[in-house]
Amino acid sequence: MIKSAPETCSILVVENSDDFRAGLAEELRQLGHTVTMASHRKEALALGNLSEFDLLVSDLITRASAAEPDIVRSFKMAVTSSQARRAVAEVHGIIEKTLSFKLRRIDAAQPTDQIREKIEFELPSSLALMNGVLEYLVDRVARLGLIKVEQSNLFVALDEAFVNAVKHGNRNDTTKLLRITAELSAHEAIFTVEDEGAGFDVREIPDPRDLANLFKSSGRGVLLIYNIMDEVEYSERGTRLRMVKRPEGLRP
Repeated sequence: MIKSAPETCSILVVENSDDFRAGLAEELRQLGHTVTMASHRKEALALGNLSEFDLLVSDLITRASAAEPDIVRSFKMAVTSSQARRAVAEVHGIIEKTLSFKLRRIDAAQPTDQIREKIEFELPSSLALMNGVLEYLVDRVARLGLIKVEQSNLFVALDEAFVNAVKHGNRNDTTKLLRITAELSAHEAIFTVEDEGAGFDVREIPDPRDLANLFKSSGRGVLLIYNIMDEVEYSERGTRLRMVKRPEGLRP
């Protein structure tokens, strides 16, 4: 007998700003979920068994030294329990609410030219969860001034990367995680997409530009990624893709 997915999730929010921590917790509680709050990572670790939480949301802002005044921000959202991985509909609502809150209340609070940001997602392999993440990342890159959304194909490249990892890497298995990392600044955006699949050799993908492959659907997404991004690198097993996007004036 298959156990039904829980209607509510247990969420841990780690944030050193009292206002932001309380605000996000309230919005998530309005969705009907149980929220535990911690002001920093040591406090979170002191809670004991973190595996009891279905989802972790961490948004810690760290200021560098006076000689290096940039603001370094780390944001992580991770699904930690197998039950939450199966409850895609519930996790979808949490992701949308969290990213909406972050854009409205946190991302707008700092001057973009002084921000270096690392964003990490560990989410079930479901395309339903990817759209909110995709729109958020493109919005962040645009706010940092790297792209103009209406003139950029960044959305297309990231979408192809996510779809390939979910469908071809993890075979739409929601018990497997998709790990997405974005390292952003006003100078470049570095994206890493990693799946838990069996892997592949990118050199074996048919070249869609070859007349012999004209009517084959495979390979077009990879070609788009190579054409849109400034740097593209697959790991030896093909389970990890690294992509770099720079402003037009900074391209080598």
